[in-house]
Amino acid sequence: MVLLKPLASLWILAAVAFAVPAQEKRIHHHADLSDHVHDDAHGFQYDHEAFLGKEEAKTFDQLTPEESKDRLGKIVDRIDTDKDGYISHAELHYWIKHRQRRYIEENVNKHWKDYDKNQDGKIGWEEYKNTTYGYYLDEEFDDVEDKATYKSMLTRDERRFKIADRDGDGIATREEFTAFLHPEEFDYMKDVIVQETVEDIDKNGDGKINLEEYIGDMYTPENGEHEPDWVQTERKHFSEFRDTNKNGYLDADEVAQWILPGEVDHADNEAKHLIHETDTDKDGRLTLSELFDKIDYIKTSTITDYGGMIMDGHDEL
Repeated sequence: MVLLKPLASLWILAAVAFAVPAQEKRIHHHADLSDHVHDDAHGFQYDHEAFLGKEEAKTFDQLTPEESKDRLGKIVDRIDTDKDGYISHAELHYWIKHRQRRYIEENVNKHWKDYDKNQDGKIGWEEYKNTTYGYYLDEEFDDVEDKATYKSMLTRDERRFKIADRDGDGIATREEFTAFLHPEEFDYMKDVIVQETVEDIDKNGDGKINLEEYIGDMYTPENGEHEPDWVQTERKHFSEFRDTNKNGYLDADEVAQWILPGEVDHADNEAKHLIHETDTDKDGRLTLSELFDKIDYIKTSTITDYGGMIMDGHDEL
């Protein structure tokens, strides 16, 4: 089997290819709570996926009202770890973090068998390279339409693999392979995230990002189209906030400040937001009845990833 779309090279695209606005797509958080923008003015799909989890959010929408309530009750019982009949902020925060971790684990597990060809519990660079590029390596990518792009992807994959491979033995353990696929989760991988971002946006190859490259990564105007207000706002952001040394370019440090926005706990923020939206008696905690009252809202939230908890008929945490 040849996997011609390298997982690591395309991870940024996978993370942002859905409903994320162009001006936000380069910002890297930890495991995504949702592929949707957190904007209640345009719906509650972000919260839906944060409470339910991405896969369950898809199936939850297809349930009858009674089925939805039954499933929600089972989820609430799992979140309420001290069994006092309430969901506290701490319990909700833990649950959302748990769903983030599960998403990464399931993603790595899904691809592990494709690459661990000798089933030794490790993935060597040669295993990954041959599985991903296979036949095309022998032919020097002659059969690939965009030959230069695939050669570049191979080089980029190898560089990231070597950085993820902390002991430098050419073989990735499961943790190292996780760092390869999800570098945003590992501090030691942050430099390569910045480097890849600069390479993606820097069209003239000078190793930095000018204003037009910055805007061009977000917006391509149609003939005669008036530039949207948000693009003009991004131009201001570039000069006023992104370009901190005011030299007209973003260097690696400035790119890092832009796309790696520090230790923001998005699970904590989402837990607070969900309680604010559904806690009708304002006691700082949630009951099943309060969630039932807001079930249309919860059906559009990330905590209800019940589908990820039920596998082959067995409950899983």
